[in-house]
Amino acid sequence: MAFAPMGPEASFFEVLDQHRASLLALLKRGGREPAGSGTRLASSSEVLASIENVIQDVITSLARNEAPAFTIDNRSSWENIKFEDSVGLHMVSHCTTRKIKSDSLKSVKNFALILKILSMIYKLVQSNTYATKRDLYYTDSQLFGNQTVVDSIINDISCMLKVPRRCLHILSTSKGLIAGNLGYIEEDGTKVNCSCTTAVAVPSNIQGIRNLITNGKFLLIVEKDATFQRLLDDNFCNKLSPCIMVTGKGVPDLNTRLLVKKLWDTFHIPIFTLVDADPHGIEIMCIYKYGSMSMSFEAHNLTVPAIRWLGLLPSDIKRLNIPKDSLIPLTKRDQMKLDSILKRPYVTYQPFWRKEIEIMADSKMKAEIQALTFLSSDYLSRVYLPNKLKFGGWI
Repeated sequence: MAFAPMGPEASFFEVLDQHRASLLALLKRGGREPAGSGTRLASSSEVLASIENVIQDVITSLARNEAPAFTIDNRSSWENIKFEDSVGLHMVSHCTTRKIKSDSLKSVKNFALILKILSMIYKLVQSNTYATKRDLYYTDSQLFGNQTVVDSIINDISCMLKVPRRCLHILSTSKGLIAGNLGYIEEDGTKVNCSCTTAVAVPSNIQGIRNLITNGKFLLIVEKDATFQRLLDDNFCNKLSPCIMVTGKGVPDLNTRLLVKKLWDTFHIPIFTLVDADPHGIEIMCIYKYGSMSMSFEAHNLTVPAIRWLGLLPSDIKRLNIPKDSLIPLTKRDQMKLDSILKRPYVTYQPFWRKEIEIMADSKMKAEIQALTFLSSDYLSRVYLPNKLKFGGWI
């Protein structure tokens, strides 16, 4: 496919190109994972065999007049989470577990629901068909109660079987958007050419997309949909062409994270985040870069430690003289979140992040990206981002 860049002079991208060269040098030295790495995707026969083994254990327990139970790695304890700079947060090999018992009033319903969803997954894999998490919920919405119950059980099954969720033939409806210099072919053969003026939805089956092509110099992850749409309206993608923009519309869903990981593994172009200068924005950036506790069992397929924090930096607020009435006081919950982030293992490896977080904590103020409109309505797209990208204003 042909792209028609309308962006700045080649000299604009000198610092970006140097940053990319340093990322590639790290890869070559083994400081980062090679392209396409991560947990090997399980074949359908392996998934079916894993489910059969689980059911066989249930039958064996019943034959012995014992109450069957499922054993699942405990993903809610930091003791079970290990940090590696090249991978992010992932589970230790010998972690503590929790049991979902069939003879306990507290967990018997959960046990039954896991069995039910296991049987549904078995049929999907066996027939080589796919269903969304929503489809599973509506097979018996009264039994499940709400969608989050289904979502949690699917993650538990994925963790128990040690199989990435997409190998279970369960898809989730994407909420993320993409725009810019990117083309690909979806699993059904549909050709997608992203544009710089309108966004397309992140595919629901990232594993199935192929023939990805881009001339993009960088990928910008935008925290909020409103900011993403504003950048499109300001023609940012064309002005800084060639580039790619992605938004997860807040906390990213699995598909948006998988897409960012696939773009990194395929192209190794610099990836930056644009988030609010608040604890929630920092948390979202950490999820893209280092992962989360809840999905730590699949970290190798989801995290991109090469991601850099472009803005909005807490230090930018003072540097740009953003007035105090454009800022928002930190709530008690915000301060607790900041304290939690500062205690995480990866902050030790990010002294510049720590400094920025401490600036926010000391000021007791936070700022949304929209605070930049105080300087001018298009300051973000016309001045702030171009200068950051041209002169290397990321950490």
